[in-house]
Amino acid sequence: MGTTLEHPLRESIRIEAVLQALADPVRLRIVQAIAERGEMACGVLELPVSKSTLTHHWRVLRDAGVIHQQPVGTSKVNTLRREDLDTLFPGLLDGVLAGLQI
Repeated sequence: MGTTLEHPLRESIRIEAVLQALADPVRLRIVQAIAERGEMACGVLELPVSKSTLTHHWRVLRDAGVIHQQPVGTSKVNTLRREDLDTLFPGLLDGVLAGLQI
């Protein structure tokens, strides 16, 4: 496994991909958890899906430009790409996260 992961450049992030990534309840829980904690390793959250399915969810979020993953040892540390998302789609992330609080 390589030490670098592909992430879309800010200007390549598409609203369609972001909305599709955020449309899944498991991915929404992941985004909410990262927003609350600041950063998190992939294996920290306990979600009702298999490890391979969870890996898929992390990849969808990364490929859509919602999160940034940094390999650290045998794990990946995840952070929200809040600055990129807020610049491209002002209020989107805050609106999605506020909707989860209801």
